[in-house]
Amino acid sequence: MTIRILPAIGDPDAARAVSSLLHQLPDAEPAPTVGDSAALLHALAGAAAQGAGAAAAGVPSAAGQPSAVEALPEVVLVHERIGPTPALELIREVALRFPAVGVVLITTDAGPALFSAAMDAGARGIVGMPLGYDELAARVQAAAQWSAGVRVHLGGSPEAVSGPAGTLVTVTGAKGGVGTTVTAVQLALAARAAGRSVALVDLDLQSGDVASYLDVQFRRSVVDLAGIQDISVRVLQDAVHDHHTGLGLLLAPEEGERGEEVDDRAARQIIGALRSRYEVVLVDCGSQMQSANAAAVELADLALLVTTPDVVAVRAAKRQVRLWDRLQIRKAEDTTTVVNRLTRNTEIQPPLVAKATGTQVARTHVPAAFKELQPCVDAGRMQDLDSRSTVKQALCALAAELGLGDSPSVRQGRGSHRARPTLTGRKRKAITPGAAPGSGGIPGQASGAASGAGPVPGPRFGVRRGSAAAAGPGPFDPSGPYEEG
Repeated sequence: MTIRILPAIGDPDAARAVSSLLHQLPDAEPAPTVGDSAALLHALAGAAAQGAGAAAAGVPSAAGQPSAVEALPEVVLVHERIGPTPALELIREVALRFPAVGVVLITTDAGPALFSAAMDAGARGIVGMPLGYDELAARVQAAAQWSAGVRVHLGGSPEAVSGPAGTLVTVTGAKGGVGTTVTAVQLALAARAAGRSVALVDLDLQSGDVASYLDVQFRRSVVDLAGIQDISVRVLQDAVHDHHTGLGLLLAPEEGERGEEVDDRAARQIIGALRSRYEVVLVDCGSQMQSANAAAVELADLALLVTTPDVVAVRAAKRQVRLWDRLQIRKAEDTTTVVNRLTRNTEIQPPLVAKATGTQVARTHVPAAFKELQPCVDAGRMQDLDSRSTVKQALCALAAELGLGDSPSVRQGRGSHRARPTLTGRKRKAITPGAAPGSGGIPGQASGAASGAGPVPGPRFGVRRGSAAAAGPGPFDPSGPYEEG
């Protein structure tokens, strides 16, 4: 979300310092500085009037709906030496006349008395002089998020406030080895390929493997953010690794015992900071529940539970769902189960998984095709998985089903059956009855037909490979049965 900032600063030196820092803030759109209180109130009133005029004329605002509130800046910075109206009185008047604007006071005396007086006047924060990038960024972000929340209740567009809180998706395994990390990585890559900004967080704190799957060596981890009370933009940028695929990676610690430093409070704060910076935050929670990943599942907009279609894994998924329900983390009906490594001959099919766990089961299932994954897994470069892989196509389709990515394009070809992989990942070959595969024989015609013996019907499902049942050119029969290649 773009944060519009209007600075009201009477001192020229302070105005230059503030303007320089504001232009360094990400997603910030600072307006020209106003020099006194009258100019500030006039600018705010003019913006509100312009928005109201657009609403009356039916002209949609930048947020998509006509609203006077949406025309106002999200944040106003008021310097303590503004005049002629004193700073605290000016803050009180702005808060009363324009309640959707978050006001931040800039002062050299950030003591408890002034802080209390500023909060009573309606300020949303105080920044001390001399100005620091981290403190200014944190106060601006907090005031902008507060302003966005208030605008929902004042008639603003709901779409306008969706920016500060990105979509949070958690991926949890029913048990170890069911493909949790592969699913999380590929969903993150699919969302990034769709043009969204994506953060991939490894909250499998004791045995996280996101770094191994993406060939990353980075000394920062989620533990480095655990002890910070106020996570600023600069601190977050230092902890997040910018992968060459475009993903922002927040990795698990190399020392598994340090994972205990990340509690539920730290997890909530870290996830909140990430959601304010990324459109999609995807969390790999592993298969072991701790306070940190339990908090992530509780906060998630979409909680995925990965399982394989075998008795042991389905029972583990059922235990996981019951655990979440007992701890009041998440209800079963609010959980989406992803069935991984599904084959046609598996006795446990997705409807049975849904019945056993009481969860929703994703329509897209991931086939069992480890041979496609093995080279990328061994090389630690999951981002290099071939786009023609049935696993990759299934996970891209799953991302599209969940609203995280675009629908995978259908490959063009003469025969549509060649563009549809089987559930097992093996290609299908069209054969014709009464002829060996690839012989091109005429359906239902044997060599004795020319002698007047009449057509000899061929076997129902073709003949064995290598048999010389028929020969000769003939048309291709796309309606014939298939044989596994």
